[in-house]
Amino acid sequence: MKRTSTLLVTAVVGIGLTLTGCGSNASDSGSGEASGGKVGVILPDTKSSVRWETKDRPALEEAFKAAGVEYTIQNAEGSADTMATIADAMIADGVTVLAIVNLDSDSGASIQQKAAAQGVKTIDYDRLTLGGSADVYVSFDNTEVGKLQGQGLVDCLGGKPANVVFLNGSPTDNNATLFSSGAHSVIDATPSITNVGEQAVPDWDNDKAVTIFEQLYTAADGRVDGVYAANDGLAGSVISILEKNRRAGQVPVTGQDATVEGLQNILAGNQCMSVYKSATEEADALAEVAIALVNGESPETTATSRDDTGGRDVPSVLLTPKSITKENVNVVLDDGGQSRDEVCTGQFAAMCTAAGI
Repeated sequence: MKRTSTLLVTAVVGIGLTLTGCGSNASDSGSGEASGGKVGVILPDTKSSVRWETKDRPALEEAFKAAGVEYTIQNAEGSADTMATIADAMIADGVTVLAIVNLDSDSGASIQQKAAAQGVKTIDYDRLTLGGSADVYVSFDNTEVGKLQGQGLVDCLGGKPANVVFLNGSPTDNNATLFSSGAHSVIDATPSITNVGEQAVPDWDNDKAVTIFEQLYTAADGRVDGVYAANDGLAGSVISILEKNRRAGQVPVTGQDATVEGLQNILAGNQCMSVYKSATEEADALAEVAIALVNGESPETTATSRDDTGGRDVPSVLLTPKSITKENVNVVLDDGGQSRDEVCTGQFAAMCTAAGI
């Protein structure tokens, strides 16, 4: 497949910001002169991770503006019905390419089916829609994310006999399944580690995670030496219970997304690692694929991803994640994933200095 050439324009015709639906369901729209097509992007929520609005949205906006492509970006705020309504409106408004971060595969597949019926190309962004019909899938290698998390926990436990609890992501998110599978492939192969409890957290809800982990911790009689937490939000929930039991900093906890909170927990010694997935890199990859499809070209892909539900291999762009520990927090900051001012504030200023940041 050929690589899409990105067309630059000298001016962006217009940028609008409107509010639709309820509360913070924001829509950003922009237009340019590079093509006659229009790209619609639907982000999933603002609760599962802060990345969608603080990192992905601005990175996507910048990429589309630079290419002079008309676009609209909205957020479903955790509601599959809202996502379906947004998708219908975008299709009616003339988008020629629609990218979604599905909330579950069934609702995502329905959206893609409607889009295809109207001749709209679709992209799975970050999460693969099982049984869907996306033309391309853009994400990170999510099994590798899990392997990095698993290896990080093994390294932090230092080879000592350990009881570990798994706090997985949403059962409706295929990525969570891949993260857990990758982590298990490493942890289960480590004889010194025993799995003493495991549960998924519906909708990646951090509040529910607090209750779920506390129940797992109690069921294990507090004999928990390490925790696989699927992302930084869940890690924060775990740490709150460890703090309650005066064990924060004594029990290694994994994470993902290299959020400000996650990096601060790492610096404080309460979280042993996170996984960094550059939002700019992923957004740029999505923009490149979307622009190719808008222009009627074939996007360059790097792999295929198996969708057993749909019985097909989906052309994919899979990026490489990075493991982050206290020793290399600078990787995230130097890449612009987070700012030093946000991370190294207040009590964390001295910790940053001690870590060479």
